[in-house]
Amino acid sequence: MKTLVTGATGFLGSELVRQLVERGEDVRILRREKSGLDLLADVVDRVEHAIGDVTDSDSLMAALEGVRLVYHTAGLVRFEGKSGEEQLRQVNVQGTANVVNAALRTGVERLVHTSSMAAFGRPEVPSGMIDETADWQGSSVNSVYARSKYEGELEVHRGIAEGLDAVIVNPALIFGVGRRGDNTMQIVEKVRDRKLPAIPPGGTNVVDVIDVAAGHIRAMEAGTVGERYFLGNENLSWSEIIGTLAGAFGVEPPRFKVGPRMALAIARVSEAVSAITRMRPLITMETARTASKFYRYSNRKAVGELGCSFRPFRETAERLAKELSAVS
Repeated sequence: MKTLVTGATGFLGSELVRQLVERGEDVRILRREKSGLDLLADVVDRVEHAIGDVTDSDSLMAALEGVRLVYHTAGLVRFEGKSGEEQLRQVNVQGTANVVNAALRTGVERLVHTSSMAAFGRPEVPSGMIDETADWQGSSVNSVYARSKYEGELEVHRGIAEGLDAVIVNPALIFGVGRRGDNTMQIVEKVRDRKLPAIPPGGTNVVDVIDVAAGHIRAMEAGTVGERYFLGNENLSWSEIIGTLAGAFGVEPPRFKVGPRMALAIARVSEAVSAITRMRPLITMETARTASKFYRYSNRKAVGELGCSFRPFRETAERLAKELSAVS
């Protein structure tokens, strides 16, 4: 019996596939016909390929034939406000519903669904530690992406009510070697190249992609049906995150720090320029609102119940510097 991984050609999915293959599992990946395979280069010939998409129910049914376990890591990450809402809902909500439905129909034994810490919801004013018990609440700090991930979780719970064995994992902000300009690689590269103009005022929780992938496997093995598990490690200010990256690369961090109002002003200008040039904005209004505040998270449940372990961000930064210097 096989293990299926959706989103397998992406940043997190590719690391998960690698770890599963190294464990000797029989892995099938779901990918689009034109998906890049660069992140899977060392294992691409050691997995079975199913061509399809989570938004295509028929391709999902075919991909799940003979599959026992499913890791649903496919998802869309965008922070462009209402302009990106339709696509986010199509992939993160309807795509998850399609995976749940196909898993129910084909008799999958267990599904691990990749959500996000954003799905916990963020109050207007940070206070105390956020964990898996958090109830979603409306807030201007909650992005359209965050809502799409929360609603994706509701689809998983709907599947559980219909008899599906499923567990949810909620990763923090993931760092690791990925494609140029994608995900947190954009931050890493700007720090390395000294092109980050200033440091945001807030902070967040960070985690290594290797540990997140391992956490998925632990959730599959030991997670309780219907439970969430936060996969994150250190709560760090942006000054600490950027300073640690700069130190690993041997460069000076940005000299300037921006306040919340200045961050929003820069975001407005950045979005206006983006609309004209059609290039990705340096910062959006959604990311400016989130980055201006410091939300802290607890990983006690994943450590205690799943036996997860997480390496310090300093170690992640040093590995990034070593591996990126080796390919430059």
